Amino acid sequence: MNKILIFLLLITSTFNVNAQEKDGIELLSLADFKTQTENKDVQLIDVRTPEEFEEGHIEDAINIDYYSEDFAEEFNKLDKDKPVYLYCRSGFRSNESALKLSEMGFKDIYDLEGGILNYNKKQE
Repeated sequence: MNKILIFLLLITSTFNVNAQEKDGIELLSLADFKTQTENKDVQLIDVRTPEEFEEGHIEDAINIDYYSEDFAEEFNKLDKDKPVYLYCRSGFRSNESALKLSEMGFKDIYDLEGGILNYNKKQE
């Protein structure tokens, strides 16, 4: 029974990753996210609340609150043909945002795995 459950979870995980990649969404490891964003002119978006953003954010990030009524309006001000790098606290809101952006016509969407909690984690 446990082997069947593990097998089903693996299939489901693989399907979800493949579905996201088809939508132009890629989940990036911390190392890849930093390599692609640090000291570069990119569309780096923090989708946390303004209060969370004020407590600390990645340098040069723009705050567009996932819960805001102006979410779509604010993203429509960005270049849909230029890559967008997203993060939130732990990854849920940025994943949901990535799906919305894909529906809005953004082509290259990168989501930080584990969010800012992962970004701020001390390197071991």
